[in-house]
Amino acid sequence: MRTDQILTRLERVFARLDREPERPAHLQTPQMSRHRVVLLGSTLAFYLAIVVAVLTTSWLVRLDWQIMFFRPYEQWPQLHAFLDYLVVLGQRGPTAVMVAAWLGWRSWRQHTLRPLITLGVALLLLNITVGSVKLGLGRLGPHYATEIGSAELFAGGDIFPSGHTANAVVTWGILAYLASTGVTRRVLSVVSAVVSLSVGATTVYLGTHWVSDVLLGWSAGLLILLALPWFEPLIARTETYVFDVRELLRRRAETGRMPAPVVSVLTPLLSAGGKWQLRPATEVAGGAVGGVVEEPVPQPVRDTVAAATATAPASTTATATAPHSPTTRPAVHPAGRPHVIRSERTPVTPVGSRRAAHTERAAARGAAARPVAGG
Repeated sequence: MRTDQILTRLERVFARLDREPERPAHLQTPQMSRHRVVLLGSTLAFYLAIVVAVLTTSWLVRLDWQIMFFRPYEQWPQLHAFLDYLVVLGQRGPTAVMVAAWLGWRSWRQHTLRPLITLGVALLLLNITVGSVKLGLGRLGPHYATEIGSAELFAGGDIFPSGHTANAVVTWGILAYLASTGVTRRVLSVVSAVVSLSVGATTVYLGTHWVSDVLLGWSAGLLILLALPWFEPLIARTETYVFDVRELLRRRAETGRMPAPVVSVLTPLLSAGGKWQLRPATEVAGGAVGGVVEEPVPQPVRDTVAAATATAPASTTATATAPHSPTTRPAVHPAGRPHVIRSERTPVTPVGSRRAAHTERAAARGAAARPVAGG
């Protein structure tokens, strides 16, 4: 797909987004209220308590081993096929695609990029926080445990906290966070809670995670959702930046001129041979494309070219002066003779004879002109 086609399609999308957005009374942005701060502090304390319990190999680690030996997938094997599909609701790839499709439609309908940018920020925070703890603690899963009763920490694993559980909390909870009405927000909060709880319990049933992994995954995802109002200014600035970049691309597509930073980078490359020189788009005169202009041609050359054009046939003049069309190709020079480009050529005005004077011929003509003396 060519660049102009991509820009045309993006222009159609942004034409919809250029409309006046919904009123803030309808799109309620969550604020960092006192209630939310209390919930955030309580969740953070719960998060730290789980980490300490696992690090100290407390009763929580013993509970992990007891459930692992119980093997729920062998107690209720009839649920295995269904739960294999249910756990997909916690995988990052499929859930991100589904939620992004829904939020993309929301952005289109409400003429704002905030839903998609909020999802991107939430997933970025999820990858940074959960991924760093996973790699830092390095806990092994139940199927790879080596010592009974051990917390299996710092052994090269990556399952603490549960990524499936944290991802389910964030991706489905973001729908409730971005809900436009109070009733919709409460309904989506219940739905996202049921989905995230089900995904976490399913990972324990399948034996891929300890119970403590799931508990930490729930709290990690909830911390991200509760802290999102702090990132609303960043989301607003990102949306403004995207529209500014879009406006710059549209101006470049309409005028075909490069901005000044690009000109400053390319000037040393294109000006090395002395023929071309770059100027910023605001300084280009005559509608030069891309901010690339040719050096001015001296007046004698312009006069010579004008005289030759006036005496040339009409077909030749049209071919020489018409700009290259998409179906017209410039002349191809043979490979054996490199084409030398000259920035300017000073016409040579004939003075006297073009042939140099020969001394012998001049002497002969002088001898023939003299009168012969002595008869």
